[in-house]
Amino acid sequence: MLKIAIQKSGRLYEDSIKLLKECGIQLNNGNKQLKTVADNFPLEVYFLRDDDIPQYVFDAVADVGIVGENVLLEKNKDIDLVYRLGFGKCRLSIAVPKSMQYNSIKDLEGLKIASTYSNILQKYLDEKKSNAEIHEISGSVEIAPGIGLADAICDLVSSGSTLFTNGLKEVEVILRFRSSVDS
Repeated sequence: MLKIAIQKSGRLYEDSIKLLKECGIQLNNGNKQLKTVADNFPLEVYFLRDDDIPQYVFDAVADVGIVGENVLLEKNKDIDLVYRLGFGKCRLSIAVPKSMQYNSIKDLEGLKIASTYSNILQKYLDEKKSNAEIHEISGSVEIAPGIGLADAICDLVSSGSTLFTNGLKEVEVILRFRSSVDS
């Protein structure tokens, strides 16, 4: 039986379910179970937190996983990116308060950046020779500057509306996550 891990909620959940249905796979997960078996194919589906999917694949608990490339890079497990499915387009960016004067990465020297992507961010800061401090948090990153937890953030950006709503502006794009193999 093939075992696949997908997000139980979040950005990729709906598109992952849609993809399975387009492949003709019939799932019955009406009770929001964390594991279900396809009705018409030898397939078991695990509904997991996105951050856990690379570990499940690495440990061979799941044969394959659908997860954002950002999570794959952050978790840094020895597993292969097989195919970009074409959904979940975004970028990983640094944002600062709108009121902050920002010219370059040098403006972040000695400041604190809140992020759930500490490994990717540290690599970027090292490449740019910046000694900004990383404050690792697990969610609601955009609020950090507004409550005094950090001076800036590093988070996923799709449209930028969440940044705008929280008084932030995007100043550095660390990574752009491509939507397909050809892009």
